[in-house]
Amino acid sequence: MQDTNMKETTSSIDVIKQGRIQKAQELREKGINPYPYKYNKTASAGELQEKYKNLADGEETQDRYSVAGRVMAIRNSGMFIDLTDDTGKIQIFCHKQNIDAEKIKLLKLVDIGDIMGFTGDIRRTPRGELSIKAIDFEVLTKSLKPLPEKFHGLTDVETKYRQRYVDLIMNEETRETFRKRSLIIQKIREFLAKRDYLEVETPILQTVASGANARPFTTHHNALDMEMTMRIALELYLKRLIVGGVSERVYEIGKCFRNEGIDTRHNPEFTMIELYQAYADYNDMMELTENMVAYVAQEVLGTTKIKYGENEIDLTPPWDRKTMIGAIEEYTGKDFMSCKNLDEAVKMAQTIGVNVEECDSWGKVIDAVFEEKVEPSLIQPVHIIDYPLEISPLAKVHRNNPRLTERFETRVNGWEIANAFSELTDPIDQRARFESQALAKANGDEEAMEIDEDFINALEYGMPPTGGMGMGIDRLVMLLTDSSTIRDVVAFPTMKNK
Repeated sequence: MQDTNMKETTSSIDVIKQGRIQKAQELREKGINPYPYKYNKTASAGELQEKYKNLADGEETQDRYSVAGRVMAIRNSGMFIDLTDDTGKIQIFCHKQNIDAEKIKLLKLVDIGDIMGFTGDIRRTPRGELSIKAIDFEVLTKSLKPLPEKFHGLTDVETKYRQRYVDLIMNEETRETFRKRSLIIQKIREFLAKRDYLEVETPILQTVASGANARPFTTHHNALDMEMTMRIALELYLKRLIVGGVSERVYEIGKCFRNEGIDTRHNPEFTMIELYQAYADYNDMMELTENMVAYVAQEVLGTTKIKYGENEIDLTPPWDRKTMIGAIEEYTGKDFMSCKNLDEAVKMAQTIGVNVEECDSWGKVIDAVFEEKVEPSLIQPVHIIDYPLEISPLAKVHRNNPRLTERFETRVNGWEIANAFSELTDPIDQRARFESQALAKANGDEEAMEIDEDFINALEYGMPPTGGMGMGIDRLVMLLTDSSTIRDVVAFPTMKNK
């Protein structure tokens, strides 16, 4: 039955499309190009709505403007047209008393979805609708496919993501989400510029997949006849720039790629910011992270107290700080620091119902227990600090405990939104960590890092004490726009082929 309905829908769309193609041909036969090159637009709908917000009902002006946008509604055989652009909507009044008699006949060739330009005078109807009393119009783009029926809108979720352009046409909420995304990124840059951070760019195509625990996408460079990977993180090249001294503070906002599963918080292609500050440590990064997020929220939303789903979240600094071991003990009553080896940690995890059979180190057990028993409860922003050494190959050993590292992950609404370290600067230690990762990879861990010999070579020239932080832009946008899935904040999310 579903296939039949789909065929009927496709068939009806094809009929409409053919009708619109015929209308475009009729325009051509009348000497009118249905796809012209330019239009002199002198005002936007939003500008006019604001400028004439106090114009009285029934009042007319001689103020003349040319507007352009998409036709979203046609009433009374074209006498009234709702025109929208990226700033809002304005009504167009088309009447034979104001428009040439031959030209007004062309309105029968106009459909919902067409992009049009209208010239006329501003008036407000007796019913209070700001309008343009048109004296002329132009077809700027003849739309061949019908828009979704307005009452139901674009209800098919898959179409919403596959044909984002239709979603954007129909849904102001979607348009607003992407405007906010742009503003969020702009405000991040603004925040960092005020703190003398230098924005840089690093390679997307790399020869070694490193800087994170993730499975990379691979490709082949024909001219050089070599295998390459898409970057999984921005980290190691940014650290090379710190070594080189281009600036003591650098950052990059860019795409990363991980060949992993897709869910509400993961897309194979995603946007990150990573930043590095010489002569700083992870305590400085905590302060910077919370202040940056709070600044962006205040600038974009006008408040640091936001609503996500059913939760009220206060982003006002300072944020709470909990050690990873301490948070686990708080939520489970178990002190994993008392475990002297892997076997003891596994047994302790099993007593609270966490399956850690595949964990091959004390640190991985801690991570698994934390993820299952603690993470979902961390709604208010908190820095979870002092991660186990085994799961932190790029962070310095904790200055007070050799089993831990100076690393934190920031959690909000149960999600990780930031990951940061007192960066490892000892090349001997770094090589040992990479070798441990390489061994794990050889034993089947596809997400373990490879040895990056050139990065170690860079460290051997000397990197100053450095604090670094990485944050997922997409998750931050989700949080600040109350979006339930990453697909709502990525304009064109990865989709399975039909």
